[in-house]
Amino acid sequence: MKSKLNLRLPKKLFIFLITLLIISASGSSVLAAAPVVMEDHFQIKELEDVEIRAEAGEKIRLPEKIEVEFKSGIKAEFPVEWESNDQLSYQEKGSFQVEGKITVKDYPNPLIEQRADPFIYKHQDGYYYFTASYPEYDRIILRRAKTISGLKEAEEKVIWWKHEDQEMSKHIWAPEIHFIDGSWYIYFAASRTDAIWAIRQYVIENNSANPIQGKWVEKGKIEMNFEEFTLDATTFTHQNQRYLVWAQKKYGDSNLYIAELKTPWEIKGRQKLIAEPIHSWERKGFNVNEGAAVIKKEDQIYISYSASATDSNYAVGLLTASQDDDLLDPDSWSKYGAPIFKSSELTEEYGPGHNSFTVDENGNDILVYHSRSYKEISGDPLYDPNRHTRVQRFFWDQNNNPVYGIPGYEIKGSKDVTAEIIVD
Repeated sequence: MKSKLNLRLPKKLFIFLITLLIISASGSSVLAAAPVVMEDHFQIKELEDVEIRAEAGEKIRLPEKIEVEFKSGIKAEFPVEWESNDQLSYQEKGSFQVEGKITVKDYPNPLIEQRADPFIYKHQDGYYYFTASYPEYDRIILRRAKTISGLKEAEEKVIWWKHEDQEMSKHIWAPEIHFIDGSWYIYFAASRTDAIWAIRQYVIENNSANPIQGKWVEKGKIEMNFEEFTLDATTFTHQNQRYLVWAQKKYGDSNLYIAELKTPWEIKGRQKLIAEPIHSWERKGFNVNEGAAVIKKEDQIYISYSASATDSNYAVGLLTASQDDDLLDPDSWSKYGAPIFKSSELTEEYGPGHNSFTVDENGNDILVYHSRSYKEISGDPLYDPNRHTRVQRFFWDQNNNPVYGIPGYEIKGSKDVTAEIIVD
């Protein structure tokens, strides 16, 4: 009887239910509201009208920021440079206009050449700290500067070298720097000269105020619940609990796992699978979910991740959970079914991915990522050194999903704004 009832299901409904079953089995359902995915530059649609009413002789202060709406429907605030930015005062009644222009921060592109898997951390001391994979995969480097742009010319210091043999002697990959409970920690992946693909996750610690100074102490390997190819760990806190998210292979696929942390170098309890490469765009060249980065907005927690081989197929996807969900429950995490950030022929940036997040000097959200300026690669893309660090501002749509734009986008359209001042 059950079989007959199933056969009577409309074909489209049957396919839909099967799809839901497959997705549920993977631990990742589809996002309720699809994020805005850009294929072109940001085009300005409208600038906020600025109208100020004042009494004669009253001091007037023009707004430092105004809202800009793009044709994609995205809205964001931008700073304004007015022709007169001092306090104005009009003694006579009438209507007056002041011209201005919104300012769009342009970063050097690339910001830093031949630095893949970039990570930028803004610390409470006012400095930005930068680390990334070095092309020879044999060291961990740090830079620091007062501005993001300043990282380009900042002195780069090697703070840790690979071992000659045994553990941590090969493939020093994807370092991330974090400040936890008064100390600095760097998470990185490494293997051994006698087993170069036995990649595992390691941690070093520094108790100095400035992590470029002082001594880095090896805390050892992070012990997972099973031994397998492991890399790209990141950490974040939520509701007073610190978590670790990382990529680990199982049955040949690179998946994303989460666990609570007991200490910055020890997980607590059982790790939980939260994402697998189930979509075709995640399975080009290799079946990969890796390079997780965490950001929060309103009541949502987002994990961006990278997928497929590290050539032009490399792209960024998105997971999300509610802040009130159990983050260790795989069913709490939803996955968007398409990449939100991918290669662009328009800007000639290819294989964007392994991103991190920071904020600029004005508190705007900044995407940090790497990409190449060419599509064709000779040999193994893993050993092509020209994945460059790049940064760009990203935005949020009306559903509070992140909108990355295309890699290397420009903001097009008139940036001129007029303030109408009416003096009564």
